[in-house]
Amino acid sequence: MIRWGFIIFSTAMLLFSAANAQQKYKLSVNQAADLALKNVTEIKNLQIDRELQLAKNKEYVGQTMPQINGSIQTQHFFNIPVTLLPDFVSPSVYQVLTENGVRNGAGSPISKPNTPTQYFPAQFGVPWQSSAGIQFQQLLFQPDLFIALKARKKAIDFTDANIKVMEDSVKSNVSRAYYSVLIAEKRKKYLDASIKRLDKLKSDQEKLYKNGFAEHLDIDKTQVTLNNLSTTSTQIEKLIEIGYASLKFALAIDQADTLELSDSLSAEIVKKDLLEMTNFNYADRKEIQLLNVVKDLQGLDLKRNKLAYIPTVATFFSYSRNALGQKFNLLNFSDPWFKTSLWGINLNVPIFDGGQKAQRIKQANLNLQKTNNTIANVQRAIDLQLKASSILFKNALSSLDMQDKNLVLAEKVYNTTKKKYEQGLGSSFELLQTESELENAQSNYFQSLYDAINAKISYNRAIGKL
Repeated sequence: MIRWGFIIFSTAMLLFSAANAQQKYKLSVNQAADLALKNVTEIKNLQIDRELQLAKNKEYVGQTMPQINGSIQTQHFFNIPVTLLPDFVSPSVYQVLTENGVRNGAGSPISKPNTPTQYFPAQFGVPWQSSAGIQFQQLLFQPDLFIALKARKKAIDFTDANIKVMEDSVKSNVSRAYYSVLIAEKRKKYLDASIKRLDKLKSDQEKLYKNGFAEHLDIDKTQVTLNNLSTTSTQIEKLIEIGYASLKFALAIDQADTLELSDSLSAEIVKKDLLEMTNFNYADRKEIQLLNVVKDLQGLDLKRNKLAYIPTVATFFSYSRNALGQKFNLLNFSDPWFKTSLWGINLNVPIFDGGQKAQRIKQANLNLQKTNNTIANVQRAIDLQLKASSILFKNALSSLDMQDKNLVLAEKVYNTTKKKYEQGLGSSFELLQTESELENAQSNYFQSLYDAINAKISYNRAIGKL
């Protein structure tokens, strides 16, 4: 019993924790877009890229600061290095013998033999050697580094422009997914109303049939229409589930979370702010902003390569102490340590590199030309996109107006036919036909509404005001 009680308690705690882990969201389309911008992996990674660039900028700044390094070293020679020294003893001895007229056993004067110079090995030094020192270096002038310092802000602008391009894409995806769910829910609501009306019609027909005032064929026709609408309603219900799953994915939230949409959608919302959708400027497009930053960075790269012909200047200072001995004496300052210190300036003057710098300048120029060509091509693509999206948006609005009128007219025809049927002046076939026409008008209206909101999103993105 204790074991089963523990299992039940553990299961209950897990279920409770899972329930608490689920979150509930009630979002407008703007709130949904803001949530996506915080959660989407691509945006997060681009923001990390921005932090990486900031760290890289600080690294460049660090290269302009003094560089100070300390070192401690000790080494032991198991065999002291050998140096060959020329034979300086024999010439001196022969010189003395010659000057003093010394003769050999044959009575001839001793003279220096005419042989090649002889060498003998000699070992200099002691087995143990230690050193401790500090080095200081300050870069005074290096062209490419100082250009890199100038490019710091542009590098951050590049990451920011990348983020804005991705934000436009995220907003577009979220808006489309959000409104597709709204339209599907609204259509489902209208379908359910149609099913309710047909259920009532079928019930009335069954009563008339029992009293002999209607044929069973009328009931069958109504049932067929009712079955078709029920099937369509079920399909739309599944599409709504898929739509919510897709929207949750676009928002980067868990599929187990609860999501409720607070906005509504109508023709008036689609037509809202039409007057503000004017005065297009290429600079409003995030893609052009990004390419302009790339162009500026390539201009700085070109300047960096041109300045590579200028000398690099650095100053340095070094101080060290060295100890030599027959035994290990690292950091034993009681023994003699010999001081060494120096200061200097290093001027590195580029003279000839086989034309490498010239080719790098040429490559930088060509890359800059490619970017200019890309900007021009993107502007032409934007012109096409703007014209196409404008035409599609106008057509979508025109179609929406027409389908709105058709829906009103279909509702009027249905209501009139229903009154005639209820007064015995019309047939059930006529009522079913107008019901079908009303359902088609509703379906066409919601499709045109969906097309219109998509066209508006595309047009807003084309003018850079999404």
